[in-house]
Amino acid sequence: MCQARLKGASIGSTEIEFIPGKLSGGQYIADTMTAGSISLLIQVSLPCALLAPAPVSVSLRGGTNADMAPQVDYMGEVFRYMLNKFGGDFSLDVLRRGYYPKGGGQVKIEVTPVRCLQAVDVTERGDLRGVHGWSFVAGTLPIGMAHQMANGAKQGLRNICNKVNIEVYKEDRSMAPDNCSGIILVGEMTSGCVVGSDGLGKRGVEPIEVGRKAGEELRKVLESGACVDSHVQDQLIIYMALAAGKSTVKAGEITLHTQTAIYIAETIAKTKFTITPCGEHNLIQCTGIGFINNNLPPA
Repeated sequence: MCQARLKGASIGSTEIEFIPGKLSGGQYIADTMTAGSISLLIQVSLPCALLAPAPVSVSLRGGTNADMAPQVDYMGEVFRYMLNKFGGDFSLDVLRRGYYPKGGGQVKIEVTPVRCLQAVDVTERGDLRGVHGWSFVAGTLPIGMAHQMANGAKQGLRNICNKVNIEVYKEDRSMAPDNCSGIILVGEMTSGCVVGSDGLGKRGVEPIEVGRKAGEELRKVLESGACVDSHVQDQLIIYMALAAGKSTVKAGEITLHTQTAIYIAETIAKTKFTITPCGEHNLIQCTGIGFINNNLPPA
């Protein structure tokens, strides 16, 4: 997408050099060739696509619901709404599910570039409007596992939310032929903030425990008073650095991923982030560089 050159990318190399070129719009394909996370491909491609000179369409292949990364549904149901606050957006279409170890998932995203990202103030959460989500199984796994995960999630959220609506379903074999189970939870606030959590079924772990852990993770975010969850927290750093003006985000405990993202943003963009403890949460602040996409005319 940025016509880059890469040096030193070989087995045993201890150093690589990445030299970006000029951004271009158009159609692209990225294939992990494994069950590698499609959500992570979305994370790295979106900033470039949003500041490209023309619309961008990207076909992504790999794992749609992978461990150690947000499930692709989270990207569309949580991350997208937080990106909207910066003035960016994308469409996401899941064409086929891909799970570990085979992969084979296919997702298409389409992005309309913006001239400049706007600073955000995400410090007022408002009241919890409700929690909704999806509990699924695929392949030969029984639907009862999805019901157990949903019940576990409700146990984890007990006494914090009376309105919990979790859809339980089995993926169509034409969409997802391989075995997998998982749950995605989304909490909506009256302020427009959205927080989430998710979990994947694992061998040796009871489905009810998978759901309970996802519910307790969301409960922790809701009780902390934070406006963003730990999964979206680090993803916002690059947009805060590029935006025009001062951004403030109320987060919970600062994750290692966020600390790393801040270090990279400060090194490359020469911005300065501050983290101010405030009770059970932290305020992340940054005055962005106000990057202008000169390929687009002023509004």
